[in-house]
Amino acid sequence: MPKEKELVFGHRNPDTDAVSAAVAYSYLQNQLGYNTEAVALGEPNLETKFVYNHFDAKYPRIISAIDGEVKKVMLVDHNEKQQSVPDIDDVQITHVVDHHRIANFETKLPLYYRAEPLGCVSTIIWKMYNENDVEVPAKIAALMASSIISDTLLLKSPTTTDEDRAALKSLAKTAGIDYEAYGLEMLKAGTNLDSKSTQELIDMDAKSFDMKGNSVRIAQVNTVDIDDTLKREADFVKDIKAESADKGYNLFVLLITNILTSDTTGIIIGDDSAVKTFEEALNTKVSDNKASLPGVVSRKKQVVPPLDAKF
Repeated sequence: MPKEKELVFGHRNPDTDAVSAAVAYSYLQNQLGYNTEAVALGEPNLETKFVYNHFDAKYPRIISAIDGEVKKVMLVDHNEKQQSVPDIDDVQITHVVDHHRIANFETKLPLYYRAEPLGCVSTIIWKMYNENDVEVPAKIAALMASSIISDTLLLKSPTTTDEDRAALKSLAKTAGIDYEAYGLEMLKAGTNLDSKSTQELIDMDAKSFDMKGNSVRIAQVNTVDIDDTLKREADFVKDIKAESADKGYNLFVLLITNILTSDTTGIIIGDDSAVKTFEEALNTKVSDNKASLPGVVSRKKQVVPPLDAKF
């Protein structure tokens, strides 16, 4: 009797890893006897679009909710409910593979849950392919390698581990790519921000967090020229204030990260107490809605933990 179909997906406003980890995990699970389909919770960002075009890979079907299509799902690259489909409570979560904190998450039934503090979920999935003696197809290897490059900023992020390095080298060999040359080209493709409105940019790679009752939104854009990106600062501030008022965010942080120098400037908008908490947590000063964050490139490791601890 065929197994009941399950959907596999990453978080909303998907980045390269959220989408490609779903593709890779779905393929692995199907080889292990499951019946799954990888889907995406949003359109590809600039970087992800470059990756899928470069390798002539089909971007997964986009959904905004389950809408009764299936009864069971598998999650990759997230666990917090506010980052998932709005009707996540209506389905059974059978598997989670993640590398983030665990928060605002519970299930009624037992499940398979694998979380490791690695730089990229695709690294964990690469390990699972090896553990199950399943060969990674070349195209999926290329997508997984791209995910590791994206999440670790070409192995420069403080989230990078030796396992990420080993996974990238192995996957790049399978895919037949020079990961250093390709990786720089890929990261730069994601920094071409001129074609996007400021509203699109603050939504493109944004995640919501519940921090002790405070609604916090943290968005991030990568660039090779922070000053050039900040030419639109007034529009960023206007759009962030409007979205915060509409959604009730206590704090909205936009991280503008230079991928070449590994430095960040933040645009910080929020309640006075929340802004003060941000200053204390990140050991910085917010002046005219901006804060200098030298050496900060990782939302997951360098921003969320100290901020959550201070609230």
